[in-house]
Amino acid sequence: MGITRDEVMKIAELARLDVGEEDANRYALELGSILKYAEQVAEVNTEGREPLSHALELTNVMRED
Repeated sequence: MGITRDEVMKIAELARLDVGEEDANRYALELGSILKYAEQVAEVNTEGREPLSHALELTNVMRED
């Protein structure tokens, strides 16, 4: 799953960003790499795992008073 230069230009238009042709080609490659990585993450089996709100268990450090 990749992203085309035209899709980058459409996204830039929706976000009201001024993106040149050269930048659009580079962004298409970079966004394609990000999407490829997201596909790899989506393939990870997370069945039976509890969702975490934070990697470390946090406790309140405030004093009671």
